[in-house]
Amino acid sequence: MITLDRTRCVNGAATPSELAELRLSAARARRNVLRMMAATPAGHVGGALSAIDLVVAIYRHAMKLGPANHDAPDRDRFLLSAGHKALAQYAVLAQVGIIAEEVLDTYGQTDSALPGHPDMSTLAGVEGNTGALGHGLPIGCGMALGARASGLASRVFVLLGDGELVEGSNWEGAAIAAHHRLDNLAAIIDVNGLQISGPTAEVLNMESIVDKFAAFGWATCEIDGNDMADICAALDRLPLQSPRPSVVIAHTVKAKGISAIEGTVGSHYWKPNSEQLAAAITEVDEHVRREESVVTAS
Repeated sequence: MITLDRTRCVNGAATPSELAELRLSAARARRNVLRMMAATPAGHVGGALSAIDLVVAIYRHAMKLGPANHDAPDRDRFLLSAGHKALAQYAVLAQVGIIAEEVLDTYGQTDSALPGHPDMSTLAGVEGNTGALGHGLPIGCGMALGARASGLASRVFVLLGDGELVEGSNWEGAAIAAHHRLDNLAAIIDVNGLQISGPTAEVLNMESIVDKFAAFGWATCEIDGNDMADICAALDRLPLQSPRPSVVIAHTVKAKGISAIEGTVGSHYWKPNSEQLAAAITEVDEHVRREESVVTAS
């Protein structure tokens, strides 16, 4: 396993001011998740909020992607294998200008471009339809192989959930990636320890995730997936150990940022009443104001 230098992000590619901006982006993305919940007050909030720091850092720090090049052949690509966490991707796509923020207010409604799982036929910036779990990593392998065959410097980032790892297609993809030495491919695993049926370790224990990927021939590291400096330090190191594919095991908290439901199985698919949603919005708005004050002072 690769041991990361925890100071690299601060002293290297990401400055303290950029880290502050990224933390503010994550706070605002959490607020956008609640904006969508106001449009349709039910959704897979727990996983979206555990993963949102990761998604913000991938889009805003690691990827070469924006409104002007989101469909360019040499773009970096992001696949949300755990497609039920689409609220996080939608929130960040609006932040980076690939979709209009007003579209967030249509979430979950009839004929909306924002269904419960991402749909590449309706929304710019979505690289693949995901929802049936276990598909993202194999698709990512194909994209990474295609980029290499085309002589492109594109990188492919695939975000998975720990509960998703029970799907065998993930391990077929892991074997293919290692065999073909796809060092332009990175898997980021959101390990929040909970899934819809209960604690992941009780439903079907997949530990040690590090040892399993290492056995398949991947370079591995573990981080705090809700700590922006940790996330950036890992992303800055990619590929972790060329020519091997890289996997970042990111330990997170389910529903991070909403104290009433943090770390609960019930947050996986949350249907708040008006009072619960209002309380969550108040809490996240305060978080946004705190991060804004840090950015202003930096």
